[in-house]
Amino acid sequence: MALRRVLGLGGALGRRSCCSKVGLHVGTGRPLPPDFVEALRAVVGGPNVSTAMAVREQHGHDESMHTCAPPDAVVWPQAVGQVQELAALCYRCRVPMVPFGTGTGLEGGVNAVQGGICFDLSRMDTIAELSLEDFSVAVEPGVTRKALNSHLHDTGLWFPVDPGADASLCGMAATGASGTNAVRYGTMRPNVLNLRVVLPDGRLLHTAGPGRQARKRAAGYDLTSLFVGSEGTLGFLTQATLRLHPLPEAAAVTTAAFPSVRAAVACTVQVLQAAVPVARIEFLDEVMVGACGRFSGLELPAAATLLLELHGSRRGLAEQQQQAAEEIVRLNGGSGLAWAEEPEERGRLWAMRHSAWYAALALRPGCQGYSTDVCVPISRLPDVVVETKRDLQDSGLTGPGRGPARPRLHPAPGQAGAGSGGHLHRRARRGAGQAGAAAGGAGPGGAGHPAPHQGRAGPPQPHEPRQGALRGPLAPAPRGGGTAAPQSQGRGGPTALCCHPSLFPQTPPWVGDPQPPNKHLCTRSLHVP
Repeated sequence: MALRRVLGLGGALGRRSCCSKVGLHVGTGRPLPPDFVEALRAVVGGPNVSTAMAVREQHGHDESMHTCAPPDAVVWPQAVGQVQELAALCYRCRVPMVPFGTGTGLEGGVNAVQGGICFDLSRMDTIAELSLEDFSVAVEPGVTRKALNSHLHDTGLWFPVDPGADASLCGMAATGASGTNAVRYGTMRPNVLNLRVVLPDGRLLHTAGPGRQARKRAAGYDLTSLFVGSEGTLGFLTQATLRLHPLPEAAAVTTAAFPSVRAAVACTVQVLQAAVPVARIEFLDEVMVGACGRFSGLELPAAATLLLELHGSRRGLAEQQQQAAEEIVRLNGGSGLAWAEEPEERGRLWAMRHSAWYAALALRPGCQGYSTDVCVPISRLPDVVVETKRDLQDSGLTGPGRGPARPRLHPAPGQAGAGSGGHLHRRARRGAGQAGAAAGGAGPGGAGHPAPHQGRAGPPQPHEPRQGALRGPLAPAPRGGGTAAPQSQGRGGPTALCCHPSLFPQTPPWVGDPQPPNKHLCTRSLHVP
């Protein structure tokens, strides 16, 4: 309550269905300003603006179970200057802005719960500033992970962060995506060197300075890390400078079945302690293994399973690393080792893993899927998995698990908020109680391009979509100690967090442009229970 009084927060914002009328902001009833759509067309051209319901619905949802919430219009900017003009226009008119990339998220991040304008950045697809000597490349939001690696195929370099879906690289940066290669190559955060950001009022910001791509950042604020993982709440990521890595000389992948989850976890710890050059280690419980095997047409034993991939030299893999890994697996009761070294064989195994979401959906046809996760220390993983499985059985839910502790829940239609909601609350608290976090990932594809995210205040609310939007200036708080209350859409929804002038008395020193006309800038959403 104290935080809400200080920041002038009011009630929560409401949801809207796909039948919303063009021009009305959900929860406010406030139409778009007169001739606003024509002003958008003047910036990007008529063919690059659409108010058709089919197009709006396409941009009003991702692959999650959350109800479609279409924007009032969709625009396709093709240059950073157009993004600046559009953002400045929306900022002046107090129209919400929702960035959109590939729409591969699983958390409802692109749902336009407040209406407004959807910025589809897929047509900004330039790959620039490739430097083989500096191991770096600059990409725009329309460039996907697979497109970049295809562009690099004859250079001996690659970009290894692989969340599964062919997601926008700028969207992966915005959501702080990770993936199966994080064991060796890290997540998006250490692999982003610089970002070109359009702020909500249209100003341009280079987080490390224009054209800079230094690995060491010891002077001043680390603004790049601030924007990585901001999920579209601080600005539009219109270019990302990424760190590239040399392609490994050889790679080998295998699966190993274990008698228990604890044995699989013990094997993982020992493999890491033995300095085996492992690039990926993925855990699948027996339910997920069965689902993935049936969906992909592979025969795998229904048991706790590890997928391991090693990178290194051919001689090293053949003489040392494979032998060490095989010995550790056997010591922990593992079986079924069969190394695959050809790209086609390795591709089949990882394609099985990447199709886990659709394999889990196929377990209960007609039911909805909900992807969520907690992140815990590896030593606590067996206890969390066992307790979560017991909770799933008591709740009547199907919940195959993979990775650190990431089940896919399948409540029946119309029951997503009943048993599943209570289970998710308990699991989030279980993860936090095990020295972990309520959320450890962003699903395949990192929720599209910068996915608006609502922060948490109080207990985690994992069943709520990560929704929110960049918004224009808000009206000042009324005199006499009152607060400006954003419109509500019911208990537990996102509430706009406005930056009060007293908190930001002047323009930040790293932005050299003139002061905006109104500093009440909403750049984040806050979940208020």
